[in-house]
Amino acid sequence: MIQELDIAGYRSIRRLTLSPSQVVLISGANGCGKTNLYRALYLLHAAAAGTLARTLADEGGMPSALWAGSRKHNDPVRMSIEVTIDDLRYSLALGLPSPDGRKPPPDGGPNIGPGGEPSLFVLDPQVKAEHIRLDGKRGVELMSRGGAGSAWMRDADGNRVVFAFQLSQAESVLAQISEPHLFPVASRLRQEMLSWRFYHHFRTDERSPLRQPQTGVLTPILSHDGRDLAAALQTILEIGDGERLRDHLRRAFPGSELEVDGKDARFSIRMTMPGLGRSLESTELSDGTLRYLCLCAALLGPRPPTLLALNEPETSLHPDLLEPLAELLSEAARSSQLWVTTHSERLTKSLARLTGTKPVQLTKASGETQIVSDEE
Repeated sequence: MIQELDIAGYRSIRRLTLSPSQVVLISGANGCGKTNLYRALYLLHAAAAGTLARTLADEGGMPSALWAGSRKHNDPVRMSIEVTIDDLRYSLALGLPSPDGRKPPPDGGPNIGPGGEPSLFVLDPQVKAEHIRLDGKRGVELMSRGGAGSAWMRDADGNRVVFAFQLSQAESVLAQISEPHLFPVASRLRQEMLSWRFYHHFRTDERSPLRQPQTGVLTPILSHDGRDLAAALQTILEIGDGERLRDHLRRAFPGSELEVDGKDARFSIRMTMPGLGRSLESTELSDGTLRYLCLCAALLGPRPPTLLALNEPETSLHPDLLEPLAELLSEAARSSQLWVTTHSERLTKSLARLTGTKPVQLTKASGETQIVSDEE
């Protein structure tokens, strides 16, 4: 479970600290920085997965990810994310590649050395610092990496081991551990961050995989884009709490029933609706209905994660579905630390009431994302 999250220098977040509980409910107007907070958390997951450079490139690259507001003259141009998980403190600082602009060597080492042609990889980040500490910010250091491309880490016996190979300047140490059994603490931290789940986009256009039959296999975890929705729902019905799924769907769509067709191992969904003489195929379901089915599959899966994050889950949902969604989210919070960003005041109030959580209200002042204090 995350006890603290510190973000500095990332997009609209100049500096922000959260001390989350079991449910983190982020609310605020459009453009106040809710999604940036969600993305910062996702970057930690990407760092553990070895997809940090690609994830940053998908959102415009390292230059666009940095705080663009005013800085003091000597402030470094970098962003940092720090997280406390149980007894471990992990910190990651990223900046722009070396100003000499030369190509990195073939082994993926630091961008240094005389000569060479300008590199075309201008969107990549450069890891400026990375640390793991036991028991907080000033605790025992278990791993340390500077900007020179080398790092050391304590092994299973507590000995300090220097990495014998050059590290990729654009990826975290966690993603480059080749012998996890030698570094159990760092490996445990990496596996924890890899287990986090994020849902922020379910395609529902006419060509969406959600509307097409898909080859089905047992799917205890819904994919991030929901493409295996039918198989995930059938997995809940067979090895999960199928009755709870059906009960939630009846509350959301009174009188309806879910059907999963698995003929020839090609899975598709249908729903019966009151007053209709036949079932509706997935191609006929509304965008909101499909998205709600995805949320059910994500939140009711038989293998709940330690952390489950959703960005604006109310998108495309009819207002009548917001109360059932709040009930669905509150149940998921019993098994997972839940992070929800939303601009729906109705969903915020319902979920806060059901979970006893005080929402974190964000605002933006002079381009900077800030937490609204109780005094304001």
